[in-house]
Amino acid sequence: MLKLYNTLTRKKEDFEPILKRQAGIYTCGPTVYNYAHIGNLRTYIFEDLLKRVLLYDGFNVKHVMNITDVGHLQGDTDEGEDKVEMSARKEKKSAWDIARAYEEAFKNDLVLLNIQEPDIWCRATEHIKEQIELIKKLEEKGYTYKIENDGIYFDTSKLKDYGKLAKLKKQNLKAGARIAFASGKRNITDFALWKFSPEDSKRQMEWPSPWGIGFPGWHVECSAMSMKYLGETFDIHCGGIDHIPVHHANEIAQSEVATGKPFVNYWLHGNFLVLNKGKMAKSSGAFLKLQSLLEKGYEPLSYRYFCLTAHYRNELVFSWENLDAANAAFKNLKNKIREIKSNLCGSARSSHVQEYKQQFIEAINEDLDIPKALVIFWKALKDNELSNTEKYGLIIDFDKIFGLGLDSIKEEEVIINEELKELIAEREKSRKDKKWKKADEIRDKIKKLGFIVEDSEDGPKLKRFSQDSLI
Repeated sequence: MLKLYNTLTRKKEDFEPILKRQAGIYTCGPTVYNYAHIGNLRTYIFEDLLKRVLLYDGFNVKHVMNITDVGHLQGDTDEGEDKVEMSARKEKKSAWDIARAYEEAFKNDLVLLNIQEPDIWCRATEHIKEQIELIKKLEEKGYTYKIENDGIYFDTSKLKDYGKLAKLKKQNLKAGARIAFASGKRNITDFALWKFSPEDSKRQMEWPSPWGIGFPGWHVECSAMSMKYLGETFDIHCGGIDHIPVHHANEIAQSEVATGKPFVNYWLHGNFLVLNKGKMAKSSGAFLKLQSLLEKGYEPLSYRYFCLTAHYRNELVFSWENLDAANAAFKNLKNKIREIKSNLCGSARSSHVQEYKQQFIEAINEDLDIPKALVIFWKALKDNELSNTEKYGLIIDFDKIFGLGLDSIKEEEVIINEELKELIAEREKSRKDKKWKKADEIRDKIKKLGFIVEDSEDGPKLKRFSQDSLI
């Protein structure tokens, strides 16, 4: 039975979907005004692992992800400039071109990290009708008010359990970085549903509405699109922990008022990738994009491996040293798999293999304990009681979760430098002269350089040597 930590209840719960063997997932997608940074991408890797576990467990998954291409204002508040239009102004391009360019860059990052695409992509700009209809429902129920020359706001004072996801106590809140107290707001937690376009200028992205020309608020977008594709109540909603106190709290409020039903049954949130004791963020300028890692010579899947080493609900500390350790471990893993693939033989010991499978299944179903699953994986690869054929079967099976592309690892081309050439030649001469001790000493020297020599009818063959992994 899959157990998931539900942010709403603050405890692990058995996953019981609304429809038998069906799982509906909504994941908050990118705001496409800049590249995703590797902290953002850690969240998408966690969500990919969740999806893979559900598929592994035999669920049919319907996965929806939004593209926020309008309405997300600076500071994640109801004030300031739209992030997409701000980026367009700086880069001297249209807001539409900016949104599409960064959307494509994001999708390319997903490919490089072997993150499975959602079944449905939904752009906010293509669902304006649905957002207006949702706001109308809230208006009809008396939960909205108008601030002249600003917009239509949701009145949180009328909702007794507002902020239940974050356990917010409204009376203790003060205006801060993520809750802006705009002029005309009745309550600090009230939020914009529809923002009016400025009277003295024209926005690139704006639409007519019953309240005036303008654009939707950031929060209403996700509610309208998720309910359109997954229903008024659905199984799982994911995102980063920074979404808990505002964005997701607001989604719950407006959705449940509009429908009179529970919005989402399970809320899952990934923790931060931290850099110098602070979260990675575009707004501060302290962020690394995936391309930055590639330019330094790292494989994108080395970063994915790095993310597998920490539980999704724990902070993951980024440093080049930590990434180097993960990179080395991933290289060792690939070399180990090459060794195994080069000699696929051995009889089956299904009961022994089944023990590892059972341990693995228990780990991934215990709130996605991927680090533990990774330890079990390495233990199986080092188990001399297992044949290479059995090990390779586990590699293919377990990688359905890890997503490291282990089934496509090919024999590595070995470039032999002059030092290696001399050692190989010297060893061959010693073997011909029957100086076995010296030949063994030279073999050990070659091994220290990271290679093993295999003797064959066609002469010596050199292969990379797999050191014990770093995990």
